[in-house]
Amino acid sequence: MNVLMFGWEFPPHITGGLGTACYGMTKGIMNNGHNVIFVVPKAYGDESKDVRIVNASDVKLDLRNKVFSEYWKELKYIEIDSILIPYADDEEFYRITRKYNHNTEVNESVFSKQFQFSGKYGKNLMEEVKRYALVAAQVAATQEHDIIHAHDWLTYEAGISAKEVSGKPLVVHMHATEFDRSGDNVNPVVYDIEKRGMEMADRVITVSNLTRNIVITKYGIDPSKVFTVHNAVEPNDRLDYQAERGVKEKVVTFLGRITFQKGPEYFVEAAYKILQRDDNVRFVMAGSGDMLNKMVRRVAELKIATKFHFTGFLKGEEVDRMFSLSDVYVMPSVSEPFGISPLEAMRSNVPVIISKQSGVSEVLHHAIKVDFWDIDALADSIWGLTHYDGLSKMFVSMGKHEVDEMKWDNASAKVIEVYNTVL
Repeated sequence: MNVLMFGWEFPPHITGGLGTACYGMTKGIMNNGHNVIFVVPKAYGDESKDVRIVNASDVKLDLRNKVFSEYWKELKYIEIDSILIPYADDEEFYRITRKYNHNTEVNESVFSKQFQFSGKYGKNLMEEVKRYALVAAQVAATQEHDIIHAHDWLTYEAGISAKEVSGKPLVVHMHATEFDRSGDNVNPVVYDIEKRGMEMADRVITVSNLTRNIVITKYGIDPSKVFTVHNAVEPNDRLDYQAERGVKEKVVTFLGRITFQKGPEYFVEAAYKILQRDDNVRFVMAGSGDMLNKMVRRVAELKIATKFHFTGFLKGEEVDRMFSLSDVYVMPSVSEPFGISPLEAMRSNVPVIISKQSGVSEVLHHAIKVDFWDIDALADSIWGLTHYDGLSKMFVSMGKHEVDEMKWDNASAKVIEVYNTVL
């Protein structure tokens, strides 16, 4: 089977769990005996050589071709005057300045035969999404494939255009919905793209039953074509990290985007409660996001800055090093479609506390689960893992064994089963 797959990012150039999941799934599908062509807006040349990467910026189009002229008639794009990252609850996300249709005069560069993508999440994001869809049509017309797989809303338009060109079945993967990213303040443009993508798809894969329920109830998608395939984690071949701690205290870590969705404020408030009882604990907030400055101010207001550290965004070996320094990992997400980072922590022998409002809580048994809003329960859980060695060692031992069984090869086999229902 040849799979034509569209994604917006690929390791090592990632901003969160989406790229990591795409990499693991792609390798898993290949390990199960199938071929994958993975298309990204911009390739840097240092991606894994195990995967066949197509750089959309290198694809040349002949816009006189009937394929493109037909699709161009439907072309619309939004110019968003903001700097965006995927899944972020960024206030600037809603500053939509202009909406164009095919009768509107636009910059001539939009019609160039070869598009140069930034591969980022900047102010021209929606323009790039639409251009990417045109490139997808070209790739689908020239690359042999049996099925199309599009990851998240940024590539749904590309998946649809590829399906229209080749007539092959389309599977869209919902890693996070607009309701997860923005709560009740849903961006209607993104919502419409998500809904259209799932309606046009032959199958929809969700990363948890939590997300599946949102897809069915909030978007009205036919339940019979929505399948849950839980994420997994890559085996860690860098477990020999023995970084110098430099401190004697226990270290409790939050690692993720510092946005509404991830619940960073609950981590800060729980830290304050712990430090009122015992100042022999340090807290680390690793990540970046639109709520970072707010969290820094709150830490200062609570007068816990000497025991609280902000590292900025970490990736690759930096993440492994952070876990090697940690005694507890906390994920207090308000709405988490899945959550790969707890699996990464557990494979590094770190006990984890996760919110009940996360998809990963559906599959993990050896993790402490609390409601994201229950700061007292969160603080009590942190206290237990940092003050009772027997409890911590039990979660480390059982958790490591559990997560070692969550392999991408197994998850990808379930993805292939979904493919086979439409082939």
